[in-house]
Amino acid sequence: MTMNTPKTIYLKDYCLPHYLIHHVDLSFHLDPQKTRVIAELKLQHNPLSENKSCELTLLGEQLELIQITLDGQILTTQDYELTNESLTIYKLPRLESFKLKIENFINPTANTALEGLYLSNNMLCTQCEAEGFRKITYYLDRPDIMATFTTTLIGDKTQYPVLLSNGNQIAVGELDNNCHWTKWEDPFAKPCYLFALVAGQLSVLEDQFITMTGREITLQIFVEATDIDKCAHAMNSLKAAMTWDEKIYGREYDLDCYMIVAVSHFNMGAMENKGLNIFNTKFVLASPDTATDSDYEGVAAVIAHEYFHNWSGNRVTCRDWFQLSLKEGFTVFRDQEFSADHGSPAVKRIEDVNLLRMHQFAEDAGPLAHAIRPDSYIEINNFYTLTVYEKGAEVIRMLHTLLGKEQFRAGSDLYFKRHDGQAVTCDDFIQAMEDANDISLTQFKRWYTQVGTPVVNVLETYNQQAQTLTLTLEQSHKAPEPLQIPIKIGLLNADDGSLESIQLGISGSVDEIVLSLTKESQQFVFKGLKKQPIVSLLRSFSAPIKLNQPQTPKTLAFLLSHDTDPFNRWEAGQKLAVNLIFSLIEDIQQDRPLRLNPLFLDAFEQVLNQQWDDLAYFSLLLTLPAELYVAEQMTPIDVDAIHQALEFIKDQLAEKFQSQFVALYQQHHQNHSTQLDPISIGKRRIKNCCLTYLSRLKHTTAQSLIAKQFENARTMTDQIVALQLIINTQHPEQSHYLDVFYQQWQHDALVIDKWFALQATSSHSKTFSNIQKLGQHPAFDLKNPNRLRSLIGSFSRGNPVCYHAKNGEGYQFLADHVIQLNSINPQVASRMLTTLTQWQRFDVSRQQLMKIQLERIVNTKDISKDVYELASKSLS
Repeated sequence: MTMNTPKTIYLKDYCLPHYLIHHVDLSFHLDPQKTRVIAELKLQHNPLSENKSCELTLLGEQLELIQITLDGQILTTQDYELTNESLTIYKLPRLESFKLKIENFINPTANTALEGLYLSNNMLCTQCEAEGFRKITYYLDRPDIMATFTTTLIGDKTQYPVLLSNGNQIAVGELDNNCHWTKWEDPFAKPCYLFALVAGQLSVLEDQFITMTGREITLQIFVEATDIDKCAHAMNSLKAAMTWDEKIYGREYDLDCYMIVAVSHFNMGAMENKGLNIFNTKFVLASPDTATDSDYEGVAAVIAHEYFHNWSGNRVTCRDWFQLSLKEGFTVFRDQEFSADHGSPAVKRIEDVNLLRMHQFAEDAGPLAHAIRPDSYIEINNFYTLTVYEKGAEVIRMLHTLLGKEQFRAGSDLYFKRHDGQAVTCDDFIQAMEDANDISLTQFKRWYTQVGTPVVNVLETYNQQAQTLTLTLEQSHKAPEPLQIPIKIGLLNADDGSLESIQLGISGSVDEIVLSLTKESQQFVFKGLKKQPIVSLLRSFSAPIKLNQPQTPKTLAFLLSHDTDPFNRWEAGQKLAVNLIFSLIEDIQQDRPLRLNPLFLDAFEQVLNQQWDDLAYFSLLLTLPAELYVAEQMTPIDVDAIHQALEFIKDQLAEKFQSQFVALYQQHHQNHSTQLDPISIGKRRIKNCCLTYLSRLKHTTAQSLIAKQFENARTMTDQIVALQLIINTQHPEQSHYLDVFYQQWQHDALVIDKWFALQATSSHSKTFSNIQKLGQHPAFDLKNPNRLRSLIGSFSRGNPVCYHAKNGEGYQFLADHVIQLNSINPQVASRMLTTLTQWQRFDVSRQQLMKIQLERIVNTKDISKDVYELASKSLS
């Protein structure tokens, strides 16, 4: 390795900032190759800091310094020291405030990392979280430095007719040489990671929103002109989010204008910059013919997430980056609840838990496992993880479950009131919950430092004579002391599935309660039970744990038919299927003939023949566990046996229940419908689920049905499912339909992303050679994160049987692209290599092949901090 080992940053080393910045006045003379930045800072020594030095170190990278002025006096090179990463100024005034003016050049065109100010399709835009502002100007680039900002943008009227920044627009003007300028003021103090700038040729969709106190807010969505007809759903989602946040949390928007800009080149999903959100086009643009139902749901969720950040992230932000889950975990929980309230709560909960268990649990089980509040990092970009976001949201959900809706709202109200305009910690959030409800959450706080996925073991003991059920719960995990774990429980009558009344002593009885598991081993006794009930534990997935509850196939089938909790009903079916899959895997490994358990077939048929109001939920009940979910429960992971077992089950179900699948498909196939209401979405989900099973039959009738759906589809949902089945079943007209699809949508980047992704996730034996060819396709762009994720990311994350080929070609292919990306976009490169970090979960042969590629990556010349951290930690 040719670089010095990067420095590790520790939470325990946090110190108050030496200096404070009260106000920032920025001016940008915009140019794609040489933008001139003038930053005027009003500073003061922090009276709370113990550091009495008169030196100030500002952070800056890839900047060309022009001049520094201190209180009107131009500094010479003897007054400061300049390095590739910082600017240190000597002999500053310590007691009184002073002004510092810094001028520098930046090159947006050369900024392929997409951090700071960069170019996207001739549009200038910014991304400053986490540490991108230092690529714009020299600054105290840390979240606990909160300042008010004014920003003046100067640019060519033809090239940059639209000039946007944070806050409210307060002035505009004309200049010579076809230039113009605009000035923006953000009256709310913010950290620099929330700064934003956009300049380009954009069209706008405008609307208004009246707040709960009667203020009129201008809402604007800026996009390229060709996309203006795809913004209505985003606008409606924004207004729905604003209404919801007022109703549920009492949070009202604070500026006069709320702006969203969609850009094609973006490392993440979206960014909550104060008053000027910058979004990946994937989470703004939607029309029925170009976006799937899940795309629509994703747009609504991300629009809501970024809007909710206005309070949980902007008005109250995090003190340091170790507290990232303070804003992200809380806001993910808020957007999950918003989505549940605007769709199927059961489906939303299942989808969220699926994401958690397939990907975050794997993260917890690997060498990169960390707490939702980590204690160290090398590169903070590597901690925008499922642990911080999704597990962080589950921790907030547990708090909501333990406290109750009204008490949680009281705690959040106090949190916002107490800390408005401040940069705070996770402990401050918990303290507000404690103070608002006069309780202690000392034990609960252990979740913030706990690493790994806790396991809870269950023992049921029924005493017929005493008519009591005793549940013994034992928790095990890496934490040194017991966690507080909420376990939601219901007791089902073993005859008809009705909920038994749970006695609460003199206070009466309830159908469902939350047990608070606070000890390493704890017993809970339920009285007045004339017969042994069927225990439904962890209802609604009330804690992010693995539940080890011995259950017979007969019990699981009963729960699948009768459980009143939608999540646990679905979960029973998943457990039944997983048990069957592992039985088949054993048969495959022992070279025994395969057959399905009749009890599983009976349970599946019972679900299939029932009437369901929530068709989207019905489709989930008919869907088998994903290969990645099965793999998460297996060590070593046998990717080939998992794939073979699932393929066998799908084939058998398709054959046995062909007539029912055909009938359901015909019943719910409404080719003319482009509606996006829950009923229409549910109809599409169930009919496409049935078509997926029918595609397994591989006869001409099924092939004709798929082709007909593709040709007549009026929604992208129907067309993309049909194309996926054409690819996965090796339809005789596959090449034809792939070409038809490409020709139809070649000018829509987001749709072509789907075209790449479908081919990358096919399990066919020729997939790898096809992916190599697609990497040379004229439409493939390594510098565009969306396109990169659609091909390389989809292959490595969504195609386990091909990616984990025994010869290691998938691993080498991924490593080649990570190394190539390292010098282009380190942040995206590091996120791409995460599938290699799970190498210890596989057989010895695959372990060696993956390690070879990781070692190759670690020893790459000029390796970035982002890539080095993940690769080196996974090998240690």
